Amino acid sequence: MVASSLFSAGRETYFVEVILPLYIAKTYTYRVPVEWNDHVAVGKRVIVQFGRNKIYAAVVHKVSHEAPLGYEAKYILNVIDDQPILDPTQLTLWEWMADYYLCYLGEIMQAALPAAMKMASETKIVAAENEDLDRSLLTDKGYMIMEALDVAGELTINDVVKLLGQKTVFPLLKTLFDEGYLLISEEIKDRYKPKVKTFLSLDSQFSDAEGKRILLDSLNKAPKQQDAVLALLQLQKTKEDITRQDIMEAAGISAGVVASLIEKGVFVLQEKIVSRLGGEDLEITADFTLNERQEAALASIEADFQAKDVVLLHGVTASGKTQLYIRLIESAIASGKKVLYLLPEIALTAQITERLRLHFGDKLGVYHSKFNDNERAEVWRKVLNGEYEVVIGARSSVFLPFQELGLIIVDEEHESSYKQYEPAPRYHARDTAIYLAGIHKAKVLLGSATPSIESYYNAKAGKYGLVEMKERYGASQLPIIELVDVAEAGRKGQMFNYFSGTLLQGITDALGRKEQVILFQNRRGHTPFVQCNTCGWVAKCVNCDVSLTYHKSTNHLHCHYCGHHEPPIQICPGCGMAHIESKGFGTERIEEELELLLPEARIGRLDMDSAKGKHGFDKIITSFDDHEFDILIGTQMVAKGLDFGRVSLIGIISADAMINFPDFRAYERAFSLFSQVAGRAGRRDQQGKVIIQTHTPNHRVLEQVLHNDYEGMFMTEVKERKNYQYPPFYRIIKLDVKHTDLQLTHDAAVRLASLLRGSLGARVLGPEPPLISRVRNYFIQTITLKIERGQVSIVKVKELIRQAITHFEIDKQNRSVRISIDVDPY
Repeated sequence: MVASSLFSAGRETYFVEVILPLYIAKTYTYRVPVEWNDHVAVGKRVIVQFGRNKIYAAVVHKVSHEAPLGYEAKYILNVIDDQPILDPTQLTLWEWMADYYLCYLGEIMQAALPAAMKMASETKIVAAENEDLDRSLLTDKGYMIMEALDVAGELTINDVVKLLGQKTVFPLLKTLFDEGYLLISEEIKDRYKPKVKTFLSLDSQFSDAEGKRILLDSLNKAPKQQDAVLALLQLQKTKEDITRQDIMEAAGISAGVVASLIEKGVFVLQEKIVSRLGGEDLEITADFTLNERQEAALASIEADFQAKDVVLLHGVTASGKTQLYIRLIESAIASGKKVLYLLPEIALTAQITERLRLHFGDKLGVYHSKFNDNERAEVWRKVLNGEYEVVIGARSSVFLPFQELGLIIVDEEHESSYKQYEPAPRYHARDTAIYLAGIHKAKVLLGSATPSIESYYNAKAGKYGLVEMKERYGASQLPIIELVDVAEAGRKGQMFNYFSGTLLQGITDALGRKEQVILFQNRRGHTPFVQCNTCGWVAKCVNCDVSLTYHKSTNHLHCHYCGHHEPPIQICPGCGMAHIESKGFGTERIEEELELLLPEARIGRLDMDSAKGKHGFDKIITSFDDHEFDILIGTQMVAKGLDFGRVSLIGIISADAMINFPDFRAYERAFSLFSQVAGRAGRRDQQGKVIIQTHTPNHRVLEQVLHNDYEGMFMTEVKERKNYQYPPFYRIIKLDVKHTDLQLTHDAAVRLASLLRGSLGARVLGPEPPLISRVRNYFIQTITLKIERGQVSIVKVKELIRQAITHFEIDKQNRSVRISIDVDPY
């Protein structure tokens, strides 16, 4: 029973511990006015003042009668929600993440909630562009806010407080958000727009034989138009959807001829929503049947789920994994459960959505950062209310308030995109999804053609179930892979700048067959660095410890870490000589050279530079899909699920940079990337070809790619990782110490490492400067911890890390030093 002093007019006084969207170590306690006793609950948002004048929407973590120790609790200012927006399951997940990834609950709140749900006094709002909304229905205060936005364009919530002369503006703003009048300005992003493609057909008046005869006779004096109609009639025998390009290629005519027939009303235009990306190159209709191998794989997965909570599906590219996913989703829904389908890329999310809508219609929800804040908040509410049976999304989808979750599918589980690097929480969505499933007593299916070493090891060790599909769906064949020794080709005079004679001949042959080519070079820009040929000086960023990359498109040197750019340098600042040369080559340089070698080819480029802008990525992909380009040059963006019907050749310009990258996962990632790129070549009815250029054709990773030998790659990798103390045998925790002063950074890192060694001994390595030792004017020193799995309590280790950091931060000389912690930094 609480003390009598906590009673007011016969009613109890409550206190709430809240999570603030801030970098603070603990929850903070506030007092509840007695009139709101019946309104506060765990998972609801309340308005609180923190600091002098800052107002925040905070999440209630705990309700009790206990006043805080050491400070006097302020009153909450208001309760925003009628119903909790978070349930205890989510808060359990947040607590696990804060503990496992060594971060604060406030950081998780920042990552988890849509912007409108974590409003603060500095949050900026704008009016939504929606002509259907009737402002005459607004209250006087709502109308005042909208009028002020018309004048100012953008307001902070502090501005609204001053405008209305009251602190409790959040409930009013929440209503305006819910009704679609407002948006959070920093969250306004392009909503996903499905790819619409135009197809041609004959007007219905020419549908019968007599109509076709009359039409063809009428075109006797326009033979090219007659050829176009005949081409369409011929194509209709084998294709349902026919494009302008199809007719132009089949009849050998220009676009003007097709335009004339459209103008005459002979050809009718029809727009259809089509898939943006092809994934596994499988037709997934509303009603499909599995083949024998798929049926066997499905039965194995279901059997493994009886004994295991996690199953790894190891299926080669185009083996039909997506169809299995759909059958498993249907089964989960039939048993009354909800499903989360995770994908690593937003673009892939959009593509697979189109397939799944055939099956699940408006019961399918989509959640990723390309949606604006109102859309994300709407999805959040619908998931909370159980309106969606399936949710498909990128890594942030693990934070949604699921009810009755029964199945989580993590497609392409090996992808590094599932890992959040900056800012905290630095979580891995795959591992977080497995814990989330554990809370819900749900099952997890991990799918990949090239599983991560950790997942495959867990499957081989019996922790996960393992199901393998080693053959492609239907008649589809794996591509032919050819290795080209660049050094040998150079000695024989068979290198043409960056292209071997073999690759150039392959490109020429493919173009001669009216097929398309993808060329992969994992460096964007024109040249990775510029150097003085006399003294060896290299142009570097003023803010970061990296060389500047020359971009021909802007005629500037760019830093890919902080965005700094400057004009090209003509005279060496070191020796004063004019012998400045470009070194290496990126996608721009490849494009430039190829234009000289193959002037007739139509060339496109897909990288972070060319794909900028509202619809940059989609425009390039659509243009290539419509055969407006013959050759697409790209970075690893071209490897992620893209599939085009006409691509028969893939060229990897330089395999060596990926293989020789200084990281313990370099070989695994190189194998995965090359295998995924290779999977883009060929179609179900035609075998593709991959040409890999390298200085080390006998390298074991390339040999393993050549023979599609994942098992061999896995065995050699785990042997080396065991010898050198890397995952999956050891856990890695990385601590980055940062400051703008180099010596202070080093000294602080030495002090922190000493504190850690006091309790963890030889498990502490460093400090050492990382590969990039200065970013945005902050010098970095890295301390690495290697912790044995199964022999040492990781919970105890993390507690010792927290204690060491607390001691470190108490010391005044360390006050200005930043520490970032990354658990499982890979």
